[in-house]
Amino acid sequence: MTLIKSISGIRGTIGGEVGDALTPVDIVKYAAAYGTYIKAQNDKAKVVIGRDARVSGSMVSSLVSATLQGLGIDIVDIELAPTPTVELAVRDEKANGGIIITASHNPAQWNALKLLNADGEFLSAEAGEEVLRIAEEGSFEFATTKKLGSYIITKNYIDKHIKKILALPEVNKDAIQQRNFRIAIDCVNSVGGIAVPQLLEALGVEHVEKFYCEPDGAFKRNPEPLPENLNHICSKIEQGAFDLGIVVDPDVDRLVLIQDNGVPFGEEYTLVAVADYILGLNKGGNTVSNLSSSLALQDVTVKHGGSYIAAAVGEVNVVQAMKTNNAIIGGEGNGGVIFPKVHYGRDALTGIALFLSHLATYGKTMTQLKSTYPQYHISKNKIELNPDIDLDAIIGGIKQKYANMPINTLDGVKISFGKEWVHLRKSNTEAIIRIIAESHSQVTADHLANKLISDIREVISERA
Repeated sequence: MTLIKSISGIRGTIGGEVGDALTPVDIVKYAAAYGTYIKAQNDKAKVVIGRDARVSGSMVSSLVSATLQGLGIDIVDIELAPTPTVELAVRDEKANGGIIITASHNPAQWNALKLLNADGEFLSAEAGEEVLRIAEEGSFEFATTKKLGSYIITKNYIDKHIKKILALPEVNKDAIQQRNFRIAIDCVNSVGGIAVPQLLEALGVEHVEKFYCEPDGAFKRNPEPLPENLNHICSKIEQGAFDLGIVVDPDVDRLVLIQDNGVPFGEEYTLVAVADYILGLNKGGNTVSNLSSSLALQDVTVKHGGSYIAAAVGEVNVVQAMKTNNAIIGGEGNGGVIFPKVHYGRDALTGIALFLSHLATYGKTMTQLKSTYPQYHISKNKIELNPDIDLDAIIGGIKQKYANMPINTLDGVKISFGKEWVHLRKSNTEAIIRIIAESHSQVTADHLANKLISDIREVISERA
């Protein structure tokens, strides 16, 4: 069993021993720590909670809400809802924070508490560290009977979210309707099965075939929307009956697209395509993605006369860089689109509406659209190491080895070789170094990654 405590939240497998998994005791402990942190800033506080459709979600939600009420915090429970919908609800409710109960792309036995601030954004590193400190200290002061928090259920936030999206001037509902798209969707038996069909209906899409849209949490496939997990929908689309496929992860913050020929569009290209559309309407706009995302976004940004900025990995880092650089769109290369006109958070629903507007106004097929973008290939790898190994020292050794090359040390080390690169960074929660490489060919990207893996092993051997 596993319990992972980080500044971005608490996640783990359900069941097992206290302190070694996401048990009821651990859920209460970290919910109390977060509530204590919120109460220190606002004596009379309100928190929004929502969850994906995991089987454990109702149990976790009950524990979280009761714990926060016990601290004297008022609860607005929006129940089954995408992560971006919870983020919007925090702002709309003028709440002091929010907790999203979801383990995102992790398997069904996992769940998590994702912690939000009053802006509906993930906690900063400093705030996250403070919550962890409070949890370890374990000094909680609960409210008396007369000061217990209230609890209400609000069910209409997905509708509110969709209305905000349709109100965007960039969303071209008329063009989408005129294209009469035939779309297959895969919502991995979670909240996307509620929200995505509602959005498509609101956009005027009449021909939708649903796969895995029952929000029962019984994931029929591996929930991470990687190509190897999407054979079912890809094979259906390959038969020629659809214009495209739409796939989301369990909490609907990542958007993956399938071309009309049944071939994945590439999760890196979700943001690239949506950014291309937005930049075409706003020449000279800035964009942001993380250091492990494709150079294709930079190429598209420069084409439109804008500036591209690379941020450290992590949504909170991307959001901060977007604010600092006044970026009009940004996100991450895992299918995460952040469009500030809606909110500062990855949002697959907004991504769907903007992409369909782009494809509709483009007027050709999705396969033809993909061919207009710079073609890059990414190789994603990791090395699991002995926990006693100094990961910082290993990354330092790689820096020395490639000291004569262009290097970015904002987050680990990223080495540039012209239009190719390799990014090495250590995990914040495990004894792992992630190695991501990109090139114009998959073979070269794999070769670059394997070369750096060999270099890492050499540095380990030298320091043994």
